Amino acid sequence: MSAKRSSAHLEAMFGPLEIRVLEALWTRPAAACVRDLQPDFPGVAYTTLMTTLDRLFRKGALTRTKSGRAFYYTPAATHDEMMSALAGSTFKTLLPSDASAMRPILSMFVDTVGRQDEALLDELEALVRERRQELKGKAPR
Repeated sequence: MSAKRSSAHLEAMFGPLEIRVLEALWTRPAAACVRDLQPDFPGVAYTTLMTTLDRLFRKGALTRTKSGRAFYYTPAATHDEMMSALAGSTFKTLLPSDASAMRPILSMFVDTVGRQDEALLDELEALVRERRQELKGKAPR
Protein backbone atom coordinates (compact mmCIF):
# COMPACT_ATOMS: atom_id res chain seq x y z
CA MET A 1 0.00 0.00 0.00
CA SER A 2 1.42 3.38 -0.89
CA ALA A 3 2.40 5.86 1.82
CA LYS A 4 -0.21 8.31 0.51
CA ARG A 5 -3.05 5.76 0.84
CA SER A 6 -1.69 4.61 4.23
CA SER A 7 -1.82 8.15 5.54
CA ALA A 8 -5.38 8.60 4.30
CA HIS A 9 -6.50 5.56 6.29
CA LEU A 10 -4.65 6.70 9.40
CA GLU A 11 -6.07 10.23 9.14
CA ALA A 12 -9.55 8.80 9.58
CA MET A 13 -8.64 7.75 13.12
CA PHE A 14 -5.66 9.89 14.13
CA GLY A 15 -4.60 13.50 13.89
CA PRO A 16 -1.50 14.66 11.98
CA LEU A 17 0.79 14.74 15.03
CA GLU A 18 -0.48 11.35 16.21
CA ILE A 19 0.35 9.89 12.78
CA ARG A 20 3.86 11.39 12.90
CA VAL A 21 4.40 9.92 16.37
CA LEU A 22 3.21 6.47 15.27
CA GLU A 23 5.49 6.60 12.24
CA ALA A 24 8.44 7.62 14.42
CA LEU A 25 7.78 4.72 16.80
CA TRP A 26 7.40 2.20 13.96
CA THR A 27 10.94 3.05 12.80
CA ARG A 28 12.46 2.39 16.22
CA PRO A 29 13.70 -1.04 17.30
CA ALA A 30 12.80 -0.46 20.98
CA ALA A 31 10.37 1.41 23.19
CA ALA A 32 10.85 5.17 23.40
CA CYS A 33 10.03 7.86 25.92
CA VAL A 34 9.19 11.49 25.22
CA ARG A 35 12.84 12.51 25.60
CA ASP A 36 13.89 9.88 23.02
CA LEU A 37 11.35 11.17 20.50
CA GLN A 38 11.85 14.89 21.09
CA PRO A 39 14.70 15.32 18.55
CA ASP A 40 12.40 13.96 15.81
CA PHE A 41 9.86 16.71 16.54
CA PRO A 42 11.54 20.12 16.39
CA GLY A 43 9.12 22.87 17.27
CA VAL A 44 6.80 20.53 19.19
CA ALA A 45 6.73 21.18 22.93
CA TYR A 46 7.75 18.36 25.26
CA THR A 47 4.33 18.52 26.96
CA THR A 48 2.51 18.37 23.61
CA LEU A 49 4.46 15.26 22.65
CA MET A 50 3.78 13.75 26.08
CA THR A 51 0.04 14.44 25.72
CA THR A 52 0.01 12.97 22.21
CA LEU A 53 1.70 9.77 23.39
CA ASP A 54 -0.79 9.48 26.25
CA ARG A 55 -3.71 10.04 23.88
CA LEU A 56 -2.42 7.31 21.55
CA PHE A 57 -2.03 5.01 24.55
CA ARG A 58 -5.64 5.71 25.62
CA LYS A 59 -6.83 5.00 22.05
CA GLY A 60 -5.12 1.60 22.25
CA ALA A 61 -2.57 2.40 19.53
CA LEU A 62 0.38 2.24 21.95
CA THR A 63 1.43 0.16 24.92
CA ARG A 64 3.57 1.63 27.66
CA THR A 65 5.75 0.62 30.54
CA LYS A 66 7.06 2.79 33.33
CA SER A 67 10.74 3.02 34.09
CA GLY A 68 11.60 5.46 36.84
CA ARG A 69 9.57 8.58 36.18
CA ALA A 70 9.22 8.05 32.43
CA PHE A 71 6.81 6.03 30.35
CA TYR A 72 8.25 4.08 27.41
CA TYR A 73 5.93 3.56 24.47
CA THR A 74 5.73 0.96 21.72
CA PRO A 75 3.13 0.59 18.98
CA ALA A 76 0.43 -1.93 19.87
CA ALA A 77 0.52 -3.18 16.27
CA THR A 78 2.83 -3.02 13.30
CA HIS A 79 2.03 -0.55 10.55
CA ASP A 80 0.63 -3.33 8.36
CA GLU A 81 -1.48 -4.77 11.20
CA MET A 82 -2.92 -1.34 11.98
CA MET A 83 -3.68 -0.65 8.32
CA SER A 84 -5.38 -4.02 8.01
CA ALA A 85 -7.50 -3.39 11.10
CA LEU A 86 -8.47 0.11 9.93
CA ALA A 87 -9.33 -1.14 6.44
CA GLY A 88 -11.34 -4.03 7.89
CA SER A 89 -13.22 -1.69 10.19
CA THR A 90 -13.98 0.69 7.34
CA PHE A 91 -15.05 -2.12 5.02
CA LYS A 92 -17.28 -3.65 7.71
CA THR A 93 -19.20 -0.39 8.08
CA LEU A 94 -19.86 -0.39 4.32
CA LEU A 95 -21.28 -3.90 4.18
CA PRO A 96 -25.07 -4.13 4.43
CA SER A 97 -26.59 -6.77 6.67
CA ASP A 98 -28.61 -8.18 3.74
CA ALA A 99 -26.37 -10.65 1.86
CA SER A 100 -28.04 -9.94 -1.51
CA ALA A 101 -27.26 -6.23 -1.17
CA MET A 102 -23.54 -7.07 -0.77
CA ARG A 103 -23.10 -8.24 -4.37
CA PRO A 104 -22.75 -4.74 -5.91
CA ILE A 105 -20.20 -3.74 -3.26
CA LEU A 106 -18.18 -6.92 -3.75
CA SER A 107 -18.37 -6.53 -7.53
CA MET A 108 -17.09 -2.95 -7.27
CA PHE A 109 -14.28 -4.14 -4.98
CA VAL A 110 -13.19 -6.84 -7.44
CA ASP A 111 -13.36 -4.37 -10.36
CA THR A 112 -11.27 -1.83 -8.46
CA VAL A 113 -8.69 -4.42 -7.44
CA GLY A 114 -8.51 -5.66 -11.05
CA ARG A 115 -7.94 -2.14 -12.39
CA GLN A 116 -5.26 -1.52 -9.78
CA ASP A 117 -3.24 -4.67 -10.40
CA GLU A 118 -4.33 -7.85 -12.14
CA ALA A 119 -1.98 -9.95 -10.00
CA LEU A 120 -3.95 -8.80 -6.95
CA LEU A 121 -6.97 -10.64 -8.33
CA ASP A 122 -4.99 -13.89 -8.13
CA GLU A 123 -4.00 -13.05 -4.57
CA LEU A 124 -7.61 -12.23 -3.69
CA GLU A 125 -8.74 -15.55 -5.17
CA ALA A 126 -6.10 -17.41 -3.13
CA LEU A 127 -7.23 -15.63 0.04
CA VAL A 128 -10.84 -16.62 -0.61
CA ARG A 129 -9.79 -20.27 -1.11
CA GLU A 130 -7.75 -20.20 2.13
CA ARG A 131 -10.64 -18.69 4.06
CA ARG A 132 -13.05 -21.32 2.74
CA GLN A 133 -10.66 -24.05 3.87
CA GLU A 134 -10.43 -22.46 7.33
CA LEU A 135 -14.21 -22.29 7.57
CA LYS A 136 -14.44 -25.98 6.68
CA GLY A 137 -12.04 -26.73 9.55
CA LYS A 138 -9.20 -27.72 7.29
CA ALA A 139 -5.76 -26.20 7.15
CA PRO A 140 -5.25 -23.92 4.14
CA ARG A 141 -3.10 -25.27 1.30
